[in-house]
Amino acid sequence: MSTTVTTKSTSAETQPRDSDGPEGPNGPEGPNGDTGQAAAPRYRWVALAVVTLASFLDNLDANAVTVVLPEIQRDLGAGFTTAQWTLVGYTLAYALFLITGGRLGDIYGRKRLFLTGVAGFTLASVVCGAATVPEMLVAGRFAQGFMAALMVPQAVSVIVTMFRREEWARAFAVLGAALSVGSVGGPMLGGVLTELDILGLGWRSIFLLNVPLGALALLLGRRSMPESRSDEPLRLDILGVVLLTVASLGVLYPLVQGREQGWPGWMFGLAAAGCVLFAVFAGQQARRYRRDGSALVPPTLFRHRSTVVGLLITLLVFSGVASFFLVVTYHLQVGLGWSVMKTALVTAAWPAGITVTFQVAWKFGEGRGRLCVGAGSLLMVCGALWTLLTVHSAGGGDLSWPQLAAAELLMGCGMGLTTPVLTAVVLGDVPPQDAGAGSGVLNAAIQFSSAVGVAVLGAFYFRSVESGPGEDAGPEHFSSATGAILWANVAIFVLTTVLSSLLPGPGKDQDQGKDLGKEQGQGQEQGQTASA
Repeated sequence: MSTTVTTKSTSAETQPRDSDGPEGPNGPEGPNGDTGQAAAPRYRWVALAVVTLASFLDNLDANAVTVVLPEIQRDLGAGFTTAQWTLVGYTLAYALFLITGGRLGDIYGRKRLFLTGVAGFTLASVVCGAATVPEMLVAGRFAQGFMAALMVPQAVSVIVTMFRREEWARAFAVLGAALSVGSVGGPMLGGVLTELDILGLGWRSIFLLNVPLGALALLLGRRSMPESRSDEPLRLDILGVVLLTVASLGVLYPLVQGREQGWPGWMFGLAAAGCVLFAVFAGQQARRYRRDGSALVPPTLFRHRSTVVGLLITLLVFSGVASFFLVVTYHLQVGLGWSVMKTALVTAAWPAGITVTFQVAWKFGEGRGRLCVGAGSLLMVCGALWTLLTVHSAGGGDLSWPQLAAAELLMGCGMGLTTPVLTAVVLGDVPPQDAGAGSGVLNAAIQFSSAVGVAVLGAFYFRSVESGPGEDAGPEHFSSATGAILWANVAIFVLTTVLSSLLPGPGKDQDQGKDLGKEQGQGQEQGQTASA
């Protein structure tokens, strides 16, 4: 599952300031005296279409891959570990470099970073589409995630710098609509392209589709986007990036590879070292923030209960969702022999559910954060339980696809009710000068927790499958393994329901909603399928 939350702020501390392009906000067209904001550049809607296309490709690729993972695994003759790394590699790289990508755009130019990201993402897609061995595919997915972290953060900057303030809502609505299409259409497109087997490419066409679209984005982006960067001196926290990257890989590598390699002793040592490095990273961030305020993760973000509890709920929700779709996809295609297309049709019910309730929560959730998050989490509990009962009642036989689709629709409704309000709660108490960092941390938490969910619960799932007849295990064996992970998903969503009671009450929510939704102005969108 891929999800990106985009936040815009009008505060002087966080708004991009200057542009040196001919059509830039501070260019010949002059400022707008009423609002203090620049007149809108001439090609702003073309530029919006370009960044929207790039964000759409990122969302589409992440969402289309999960539904064809079993097919990829069979075609490359790979093991279950490759399937995990195909998901974990993308989301982990995206999570680790998301904040850095935004900061690099501020320093070296947002247009430059955006075009670099698009070009790199397109080339990485070629590597994925041409993969002949599992290692080549995993390397391509890591590269895709890294390049997406360079290009996606620039989308918000383009909107803030090129559009008048009164046009922001419309611009973010366009971006959100495109991401919705990518979320809902990703599984369907993945299924259709794989089933049609165009030119004998099969699943490879999912990645190769990015080549002409990426080339179009590069061509239009070079002509329509002005260059802009921050006029304030900014420093990149390279040591923080290195510490966070090494610590994350130190923990996740043993989780994914340990089962396949028989859990040698050095794996446990590597995981322990990763945990120690996380503690070192926390200390380094605190010292850097005290020295010059340029920490990747400002410690001030965690001074408020709303942020801490909200981030904890975010971590739980997305880890549960990512692992849910991984095991359900393998149960349907490998355990029951469903086609990719049939799996995609059922899976599409999830983002459809998000679409049903997302805007409702965004419009009417102000002041009702605790209620919306609690109710949405409870719906996800019910949907996961319904899925569990459907799998259990079928046993070794084929299950009812209408029941499964209805269960996923219910879970999607819960997700759509939870995430918009949860975002406002997490960022509601963040100081304006840390709003950009707060949004980056939230997005990184979403991606990282998805990777952890796939790594941890995926490891238990595949271990259970392989403890029987292996990849040729019968439906009964897959049903048992799937049921065990679904019970874990139910427990995760129950815990999020309980934790929602610790979120700020109505009075506090009301203030947060006003600050974030009206004063700063926020646009966000849920992307889905089952990747992280």
